[in-house]
Amino acid sequence: MTASGSPPYPVDEPDQSVGDLVGKLTSDFGSLVQSHIQLAKEEIVTELKQAGRGAGLVGGAALAGWIALLLVSFASAWGLAELFDSVWLGFLVVGVVWAAIAAALFINGRQTLQEIEPMPRQTMNELEEDKKWLTEQTN
Repeated sequence: MTASGSPPYPVDEPDQSVGDLVGKLTSDFGSLVQSHIQLAKEEIVTELKQAGRGAGLVGGAALAGWIALLLVSFASAWGLAELFDSVWLGFLVVGVVWAAIAAALFINGRQTLQEIEPMPRQTMNELEEDKKWLTEQTN
């Protein structure tokens, strides 16, 4: 209290019980959590929409790239056919080049996939440590 006899801060409802205060605190906290959850939902929806647009653009680019690659391959095969004076030989050379590229990509991709851990090792280790700690605390 100050020298004038009034409290140092304004009191809206001075005669509330502890139960009323806890109830109000719980209600306010619930509203706060609910508003944070709603904000998070809105942010996630916005990010997902943007990711969808980006994925669509990347998909379109992949299709356009595939068509361009196909046309360049045909042009190369016809160009080699003119050079070798044999259509089948020009297409064979281009086909062998693409087969070699496919084999190299397959081997690299298979090696990458074999390196993947089936279980999240770090998370499993942390869970084991938590289990040990909890066991020590309960003994």
